[in-house]
Amino acid sequence: MSQAAKNSVATWNSDAIREQFPTLRRQFAGRPIVYLDCAATSLRPESVINEGCNFCRNHDGNPHRGMHALSFEATEVYESSRQAVADWLDAPEAASVVITRNATSAINLVAGGLRGELKQGDNIVLTRMEHHANLIPWQQLARQTGASLRFMELTEDGQLSTDDLPKLIDERTRIVAVAHVSNVLGTVNPVSLIARAARRVNAMTLVDSAQAVGHMPVSFRELDVDFMVFSAHKCYGPAGLGFLIGRMDSLARLSPVEYGGDMIEYVSFEEATWADIPQRFEAGTANSQAVASFPESIRFIESLGTSAIREHEMAITGYALTQLAAIEGIRILGPTDPALRGGLVAFTDPFVPPHDMSTILDEYGVAVRAGHHCAQPLHRHLGIPSSTRASFGVYTTSEDVDIFIEGIHRARSIFTRKY
Repeated sequence: MSQAAKNSVATWNSDAIREQFPTLRRQFAGRPIVYLDCAATSLRPESVINEGCNFCRNHDGNPHRGMHALSFEATEVYESSRQAVADWLDAPEAASVVITRNATSAINLVAGGLRGELKQGDNIVLTRMEHHANLIPWQQLARQTGASLRFMELTEDGQLSTDDLPKLIDERTRIVAVAHVSNVLGTVNPVSLIARAARRVNAMTLVDSAQAVGHMPVSFRELDVDFMVFSAHKCYGPAGLGFLIGRMDSLARLSPVEYGGDMIEYVSFEEATWADIPQRFEAGTANSQAVASFPESIRFIESLGTSAIREHEMAITGYALTQLAAIEGIRILGPTDPALRGGLVAFTDPFVPPHDMSTILDEYGVAVRAGHHCAQPLHRHLGIPSSTRASFGVYTTSEDVDIFIEGIHRARSIFTRKY
């Protein structure tokens, strides 16, 4: 670990931060939990949990649907949460924030909403590193419209090859969809560069920021994309809540893909017209408890500072990369420079299959993910069926990484006599 990284870890008040997460007080098999699965879902601080409970105890009405005090209060909480997200991520205005179930539903909303915009001969540009959530909706859209899929290729160290962008993104490109941070390779992608290439040919852009928001500074305006999506549960918030942020002119091009209560303006037995943006994309009763608690997640993140969080995660990632590289035979997926990646490391071990590795690490109280991480095509592209992934958060310490590495050696001792 570099001296700067050591200093960052040393000045990070881990004890005070960890004290805010009740799940970390648990033990498994007599061992404290080491939670290294933040890329799947982050833990929630006590304040976020309490805020959700407070809503249920005191304001448990249905927003936008009642002419009584509880509904009015619920509406005020709901809309103030929308405004909090807009302010936090530098959205054009509160109305440009659409509340969804998760990032996956937000991507499906965009892909389904663009169906009328594409036709035979058009193309959609993706990357080889996409999560299934940012691949399958576009596959289906291409199948429905006759458009084709194109893919940005990867360099040997898992970064995007951008040299061919002028040829890849052309006058028939209608949408470019790219991960902000790969959930397997960890690669932080040059989103603004890609967005500029798309803008030159009037193509729209969507960035899947599920692994970025809350872990590094993110500004919707600075990214200069048409759409950005993320999930609350990956940035210290509740499950069952996601967001789509869009340029107002780009949102206006989308057709609704879900129909029903509260997304309408006028309904007869034969026809209907839609409410204004964003309500036209928010059919049905929302997860109001989750919506109410998310501003507390934002406050928690802002109390630490996204730049400081980024520095901490880079330091922890750098330490993990160094420790893993010292183990003979370990193959690290993605860039080896922590400045080029988010707070996660996926790897393969020649002696221990990923699912066995995860099971043995669990005996050490270490929670990691094993499998294809909802990125089967990427794993096949890399020539492997699966990998083990450790992913980090604000509560991760170098001691956590040490226990993780100890568990890997333990797994190897079981699977080979070499140890």
